[in-house]
Amino acid sequence: MFLKLSETVSVAPQITAADVGAAKAAGFTAIINNRPDGEAPDQPPGETIAAAAAAEGLAYAYIPMSHGGITPDMIEAVRKALEGQNTLMFCRSGTRSTMLWGLAEASAGKDADALAEAARAAGYDLSPIYGVMQQMAAR
Repeated sequence: MFLKLSETVSVAPQITAADVGAAKAAGFTAIINNRPDGEAPDQPPGETIAAAAAAEGLAYAYIPMSHGGITPDMIEAVRKALEGQNTLMFCRSGTRSTMLWGLAEASAGKDADALAEAARAAGYDLSPIYGVMQQMAAR
């Protein structure tokens, strides 16, 4: 269920409060929720996941990415939330979380090719944002 992108970051499709304990048992210290509340009727509210994370002693960040796109503030928020944490990121399928991870890591100077390969190995395609990642990594 948790797909590894790096030594410290994994992604998953939508999790439930019950999955938070498994995340802690897997060694995660933080959860980033990239799914906007109310996207689907069967989706648990973010506050439910946040409460479960707090009960397990995990850091929690709500950085929703809607179909409206990614902003520089979102990328920066993800980059900061990843610092010093072993993090599980999630959204509906894991795709948006993977894209935000790729952009956040590229903005920190990580190699776009290595990021794209790590995403591909986990089953995600960063080709729609690859050019932007290359530009960000080169700054």
